[in-house]
Formats: sequence, structure tokens, C-alpha cells
Amino acid sequence: MATFVLLTRMSETAATAPGRLEQLEKETMLHVREECPTVEWVNNLAVLGPYDYLDIFEAPDVETAAKVATLVRTFGHAHTEVWGAVEWERYKELVRHLPGSELITSAVAPEPAHPSRLPQRSRGPRAAG
Repeated sequence: MATFVLLTRMSETAATAPGRLEQLEKETMLHVREECPTVEWVNNLAVLGPYDYLDIFEAPDVETAAKVATLVRTFGHAHTEVWGAVEWERYKELVRHLPGSELITSAVAPEPAHPSRLPQRSRGPRAAG
């Protein structure tokens, strides 16, 4: 199945109280499960920024992903965007055989680390000195 990222921004009038968010989610997901039973949810995150939520799901095709976005938009009273996504390792496999890739594979410099594999910096206060 294909991977999709769903970005959701709630309307100001969608949830009049924090408890309403969970109720709205349950109501919306009932519709999604009924209309798109093949969809598999990978992750759900509340995010800080222009969107309220970021969901990652798998669907058999773009038409099913469009249905999910429409159901979330209408029953969840939200603005949605859906993006197709490819896992990083799979993406590297796909582009490795494109024209000009031999320049990359023959280079001496090591492959730079993906941001998720970079060492974490200390989050504590800096030492005086």
C-alpha cells in the first residue's frame, strides 16, 4: 500500500471545548472506517505550527486517500492536505538507478547522515566558562 501524510487544521468553531476534540475524532473515524476499511493508520501526532494534527496512513491508492481527506474535512470540520510519501530507504533505492546516479555512487565522500541519525545535542543549560 502507498503511504500518505494528512495535515489537518481545525476550524475555530469545530471544537468549542477541549473535550469536544476527542468526540469529534471518534465521530470522524467512524465514517473513515466505514467508507475506507482498507486504510491502515501508522501514526497520529498533534503538532505545533500552522496545522493541528499530522497523521500518517497507508491506503491502496490515491483515490482512497482523497476519500479519507474529504471525510476528515467534512465530518471533522477542518482544512486538510494530503501528501504522498516514500520511506527514506525506499526513496534512496528508487533514485540510485536514475541517470547521473553513478556520480554519487562513485564519489569518495561518505553519504551524509540522515537528520534522524544525527547525534542529539545536549538539551541542558550551557556550562559557564
